[in-house]
Amino acid sequence: MTGRRHLPPVLAATALSIVLGVGHQALASTPSGVGSDPQQIEAGATLFEQGCATCHGVGGRGTALGPVLTGVGAAAADFMLTTGRMPMSESSGQPPRKQPAYSPEEIDALVAYVASLGGGPGIPTVDPQRGDLPQGGELYRLNCAACHNAAGAGGALSSGAHAPALGRATALQIAEAIRVGPGQMPSFDETLTERDVNSIARYVLYLRDPTDRGGFSLGHSGPVAEGFVAWIFGVGALVLAIRWITRTRGEPR
Repeated sequence: MTGRRHLPPVLAATALSIVLGVGHQALASTPSGVGSDPQQIEAGATLFEQGCATCHGVGGRGTALGPVLTGVGAAAADFMLTTGRMPMSESSGQPPRKQPAYSPEEIDALVAYVASLGGGPGIPTVDPQRGDLPQGGELYRLNCAACHNAAGAGGALSSGAHAPALGRATALQIAEAIRVGPGQMPSFDETLTERDVNSIARYVLYLRDPTDRGGFSLGHSGPVAEGFVAWIFGVGALVLAIRWITRTRGEPR
């Protein structure tokens, strides 16, 4: 799982959400000082005017099509842009995750500009290798599994919204979503420590390739009662048997 884009070798307020890496360096993510370079902010302002102001208004003051961005912060902007949820193709509905519309450099510039508007959480530092896997599992089941599924496969929410699957989220995006609380997801900016966030990120990454203790994994789709699986196969076998019996009885002798 890679972290922040600047390393070498896990919202804007309208939408929702939120990986095992191959090395400690690739998993660790650190803030990049976004928002401190005037030239970067100026470049971001130009990009914002061209691609964002139609919905979010001049200076991020908001319109009927998009929320005010003052106070949103760097973490929310980075999350929405790196997951491709912004810009949206439609002004209504929950934006899906897709390929980012901007290059990493352009995203950095846009994030710097949004951060310069003031307020909001900054880009967090996340290092899953410093987290505790069992603790991450406990925290995930307590705070996340009800919406995102025990296996991170996502699930339905109220009002036609959904909690997305977490299989493509980076460690940094996971941390950003935890701190920001996009869409219907609550913010855990004050209730979870940095170690807690590292532990949850590590566990979410682990869910992509969990250790199998034997038996049929059912595709790691989450808890499935064995009786339910047996019932499905049993009914299927019964239907096939009935079709075979009725077919053979209908054949001429």
